[in-house]
Amino acid sequence: MTTPRISRRARGALCAALAVGVLAPVAVSAAPAAAATPTASCTSARAGLAAKLSKDITAALKGRNSTTAVALYDRTTKTTCTLRATSKYDSASVVKATVLATLLWDNAKHGRHLTQRETDLSTAMITRSDNNATTALWKQLGVTKVNAFLKAAGMTHTVPGSGGYWGLTQITAQDQQRLLILLTAKNSVLTDSARSYELGLMRKVVSGQRWGTPAGAPAGVTVQLKNGWLQRATHGWRVHSIGAFTGKGHDYVLTVLTQDNKTMTDGVNTIQAVAKAVHKDLNLPPAKPRIMHDLSARSLHRADVSTVAPLLQEAIPPVPEAPAGRMLTVSPR
Repeated sequence: MTTPRISRRARGALCAALAVGVLAPVAVSAAPAAAATPTASCTSARAGLAAKLSKDITAALKGRNSTTAVALYDRTTKTTCTLRATSKYDSASVVKATVLATLLWDNAKHGRHLTQRETDLSTAMITRSDNNATTALWKQLGVTKVNAFLKAAGMTHTVPGSGGYWGLTQITAQDQQRLLILLTAKNSVLTDSARSYELGLMRKVVSGQRWGTPAGAPAGVTVQLKNGWLQRATHGWRVHSIGAFTGKGHDYVLTVLTQDNKTMTDGVNTIQAVAKAVHKDLNLPPAKPRIMHDLSARSLHRADVSTVAPLLQEAIPPVPEAPAGRMLTVSPR
């Protein structure tokens, strides 16, 4: 059998066709480029600070799976930074700071002082993130009073959780910043004594819950914070941290909200990466930093953070609609 001759020109055309046929499917099946990391938007009265913060916050989030919202306000340098500041997140236990602010605001409106019961419940709710205490105060106040406080505070994007699910309150980084700003400066919404009382409890949060926004804070600064964490069937772990940093020339507030974390540790590390960048940039030349290493899954179970483990179910209260055994996997409502 003879082999038909193919001209040089035909052979060239055939090779080109084969090349297209082989290479085209490869191009189609190639993995798409990774989505760009969202950029934090910053402004500042200090030259160069806004650009540096924007760059460093964005770099801190690069390669992380968390969907993160950030809000920063520094009175000293008139600096603000925002990223997804109006996106809504399940509150988990950071809403407890709002619950206490509502109680203090409502008492002041009616000329009341905290009862011993309210004092005990407030202390447990903020310093130990106690769920039962929160549920008791939430029921006492009712959603109507919570909404009234939110309106007075200008926290217009926050929606209280229904059916007793205070941990499913919808919050934004912007509204959390508004609360922190009210707590750290004289205003017509919260009295000076109310602000002092709440900040005092936020300074006394137990050591096992003092992760998050304090990471990298300069030595000597006064730290006031509230954290929250919750795993659900969608969006994985929500891990949040709000903090106020005052004293020795410092006066700034920082909110970092995260979801879509595979583990609680991922969320903590994302928050702390942002916090370290913020504290570093706001405190140049560098002060001696507070050492807070990224958490590993193993370190979350060590004795010095043993209080974390029992509170993994903290964000949804033990009401009949949320049996204890289903708290972590409750489906969205």
